[in-house]
Amino acid sequence: MSEFTASDHRHMARALQLAERGLYTTDPNPRVGCVIARDDELLGEGFHARAGQPHAEIHALRDAAERGHRQAQLEQASAYVTLEPCSHHGRTPPCCAALAEAGIGRVVAAMRDPDPRVAGGGLEYLRERGVAVHTGLLEPAARELNRGFVARMTRGRPWLRVKLAASLDGRTAMASGQSQWITGEAARRDVQLLRARAGCVLTGSATQRADDPALNLRLGADELGIDGEPRQPLRALIDGKLGVDPQAQMLNLPGERLVFTASREVMKINLLRQRGVDVCQLPSVAGRVDLQAVLAELARREINEVQVEAGATLSGALLEAGLVDEIVVYLAPLLMGDAARGLFRLPAIREMAERLPLRLVDLRRVGDDVRLELRSGRE
Repeated sequence: MSEFTASDHRHMARALQLAERGLYTTDPNPRVGCVIARDDELLGEGFHARAGQPHAEIHALRDAAERGHRQAQLEQASAYVTLEPCSHHGRTPPCCAALAEAGIGRVVAAMRDPDPRVAGGGLEYLRERGVAVHTGLLEPAARELNRGFVARMTRGRPWLRVKLAASLDGRTAMASGQSQWITGEAARRDVQLLRARAGCVLTGSATQRADDPALNLRLGADELGIDGEPRQPLRALIDGKLGVDPQAQMLNLPGERLVFTASREVMKINLLRQRGVDVCQLPSVAGRVDLQAVLAELARREINEVQVEAGATLSGALLEAGLVDEIVVYLAPLLMGDAARGLFRLPAIREMAERLPLRLVDLRRVGDDVRLELRSGRE
């Protein structure tokens, strides 16, 4: 028999709804929601909006106070939190202390915090102060919402999503490299929503030379349903030989810009740095920038989700290296022919036994195109 009631499920589902309101704004922090309730009665609720601002639990406690609920009522209440209340002093004080001081009698956390600075410490703090603690309610949904944060904390690299637009015959560009536009307006807007949740948009030198992409977020606060200006994702380029034109769009728009290279050409590096572009020199592996090192560096910079918008070579190299967690493909109802370029360059696959398995997790129509979301078969 489950230790959770129907009311528990309903309140945690609401907390997850609240947490999702921080989808585009909380990085590098996780998306967290909190509901304070007594049986079926809602006492207060809140969510974390931006790093440096109060966490979800604090907003919920303030909401309860504004509704006129006193400590005696909170002692009989439960706090439903989508992530274990933090127990460390970061940009804000620890939330476990705030819940205990408010007199909350019971805390239900969807999941433990994977951050080593917390990792059960918040729950233990509450138990030591007589608060009843339960975990695991709707945990899969909570982990999915924060898959990037969980990935960075547990394996030291971000969640990596490869976004591709292709024809029905699996082609992403003509032989000349021309690729604009394969998909329709609705699909391109959907890509902007993916960019909005990503901490970094990453491309390769071949795509940069062929398309000169901007890689910026072009949706405003109203379109994203958020308060305040949306943040621009870090725009990053892998360019082993540092052949990028300093006038490239992605390097000359507002926001953070980063170039990964194996080059040691001081003049080229200094020219980019003089333009405010961050250059990160990394070792090369088999003649290309070490992709493991790229993701480790992005994790060090507190990037939770990386969105790759690149051609078959970089996308294939990431897939071969086992670094791809998610693939989002927009399929357009058109044919581009045998000479056009494919989705992934995977020369090592020669036999059926060497196939790379993927799991289809979502399929939907977006305008005139079809959107497929796939996950690594390793999960």
